[in-house]
Amino acid sequence: MGGSRRQNKVFAAPAFDALLDAGPDALLALDADGTILLANTAASKLFGYSRDELTGRNHWMLLTEGFHNEAALLRAHLLDQPDGPQPPREVFGLHRDGTEFAAEIAGSLLDDGSSQVLLVSVRSTGHRKGADVDLSEAMSLLTATLESTADGILVISSEGKIAGLNEQFLTMWSIPPELMKADSDEPAMRVILGQVKDPESFLARVQELTKDSSAESHDTIDFLDGRTFERYSRPQKVGDRIVGRVWSFRDVTPRRKAQEQAEQALTDLAVQAEQLRVMAFKDPLTGLANRAVFNAELLSALKEPRLKSVDVLLLDLDDFKEVNDILGHHAGDDMLVEVARRLRGCVPTADVVARLGGDEFVVLLTACPDADAIAECIVRCLHVPFSIEGSMLRPSLSLGLASVGRDARGASELLREADIAMYAAKAAGKNRFLRFHPDMMTALVERTDLEAGLQMAIGRSEISVDFQPIVSPRMGRVVKFEALARWDRENQRVPPSVFIPLAERSGLINDVGTEVMAQSLKHMASWLCEDPSRSLSMNVSGVQLQELDFAEGVLKLAETCGVGVYQLVFEVTESVFFDADCNVIKQLSRLREAGARVALDDFGTGYSSLGRLQDLPVDIVKIDKTFVSMVRTGDERLPILSSMINMAHSLGLTVTAEGVETHEQANYLMGLECDSLQGYLFSQPEPADRLEHALKNAGQALYALARRSGPA
Repeated sequence: MGGSRRQNKVFAAPAFDALLDAGPDALLALDADGTILLANTAASKLFGYSRDELTGRNHWMLLTEGFHNEAALLRAHLLDQPDGPQPPREVFGLHRDGTEFAAEIAGSLLDDGSSQVLLVSVRSTGHRKGADVDLSEAMSLLTATLESTADGILVISSEGKIAGLNEQFLTMWSIPPELMKADSDEPAMRVILGQVKDPESFLARVQELTKDSSAESHDTIDFLDGRTFERYSRPQKVGDRIVGRVWSFRDVTPRRKAQEQAEQALTDLAVQAEQLRVMAFKDPLTGLANRAVFNAELLSALKEPRLKSVDVLLLDLDDFKEVNDILGHHAGDDMLVEVARRLRGCVPTADVVARLGGDEFVVLLTACPDADAIAECIVRCLHVPFSIEGSMLRPSLSLGLASVGRDARGASELLREADIAMYAAKAAGKNRFLRFHPDMMTALVERTDLEAGLQMAIGRSEISVDFQPIVSPRMGRVVKFEALARWDRENQRVPPSVFIPLAERSGLINDVGTEVMAQSLKHMASWLCEDPSRSLSMNVSGVQLQELDFAEGVLKLAETCGVGVYQLVFEVTESVFFDADCNVIKQLSRLREAGARVALDDFGTGYSSLGRLQDLPVDIVKIDKTFVSMVRTGDERLPILSSMINMAHSLGLTVTAEGVETHEQANYLMGLECDSLQGYLFSQPEPADRLEHALKNAGQALYALARRSGPA
């Protein structure tokens, strides 16, 4: 675009004109003042003037206002640095029609003999604008793409120099930017090798690919901090020529962890599938067969015609709930495991030994010569004590035996008969076995009928209350009555020991209890109001105490009947304190806060010890009649009775003895300073219309005691 910078003599005009027209660029010869001496045809075309119109005019007319000094600056630069590089200067030209266009100029000095002429070449650059814009946009897009990608990109030239990288590369590798500008790549490489788990392998792979410029690579890199990168490397090409190598790094840690989690999940699923397969046939706690296996084997046994007999032994642990409540479910599980171990040892030839659920087990025997002997052996072997967490436990069980000989019966019927026999064994006193008998079915029907009758008993006014006086020997009078529920069905009295447990099992105890309480308060209200020191004792079931509004209902009922809450005593058995439902304790606490008292009934017959009294929310201890019955002549030494009374007194509790039937028993208990006495010696339970009779009998008994214990 520019001519030679050497100073030459100007050629003859025709030859010089021909030389000017041969060039593709616009050429202008300018004198020191900027006047155009010569112009070629290309200049005429570029600016829209004829050559004659250009000659003799100042070149400023061909440039926009801001570039009038460009020719002077160009001349000065050529004079100052005649042999130095002369890059083109960017200007804006002015066409004859007034339009502006981008251009670049270059020049050289020519010696015409008398002065130096500036030969200026002008080239339009308008055609480059679109290409420059496209290139700028492409570079901008490329830069944006590199910087927006999640991958770290590093480009190395064939000479081993860094040709390009993005910010993500530096961030991923925690490389300070200044290290990438160093003369050596060793500082950056030290940073990289210090992070990977296997630096030797990493470096060996880099060196391998450096030696083979055409090779491609894809592998993973594990970091010391737990991250994982995928590393890609491929040749950088321009056409078919390899000019370098592109490295890209992608953080695949989340994906790797997700894959590991997925693999672990698949492994867990496989383990769970195996566990489910085992659970389909085995009880997970004891390792015995489960209900499904037992049912399948029983059906198969009943279909086999050659067998002489099929025996089902169904057993249930007695009072197992109390083990869980007192010692905890872990101890209960230990007991079940021990029972299962012993059961397997008792019947090594059994077809199936299974746990049906909870504390219920079953044994299937086929062609057994003496199933009764096996059942007796099971009861005896399982009743041997063993230790769990320092506590000695003696398992007790009730077992029902049902058999099929030649008579064909279905599996469900046989199992039902064993179940009926088992409950009959419980009713007969527990820790025993009974073989099913048709009479047991009759008893079951009677119990079902009894339950149906109890459901209608309140509506038929069959529920009533009897009252038994409780006396204070020290005060010499009746201080309390205990309300006792009664059920007269079709002119026959059903014992409380029968219908109260039935009411609890059937869920009717709340209705029965509410009816008994309402009648008791109604009948005793006037007697209680005569003397604030008098009180009424009522029995409460643990099932009733599970009701969330039990206490509030009692307080409201007492207010309706005009009875002070402080005159009420609620008798509970110790088993309620071992109930997992904490609402039981809340209800008793609410009643005590309102002024009522709580009595522990049948004390000494359960799992509690004297030492546990201090932990129970009670005010009164009622000694069970089994201990009172130990007194026959009155001369016995019974430390257990004295210990009970002394311990209760030391804890600030009062003591009532139940079942007092003789003067000897009464005198013995009075000698131990028992606070109050209750029993047939003073009065049998009487209905409300015979309260005066009960009071009279109690008064006579107290008078007789006073005379017998007084001075001779």
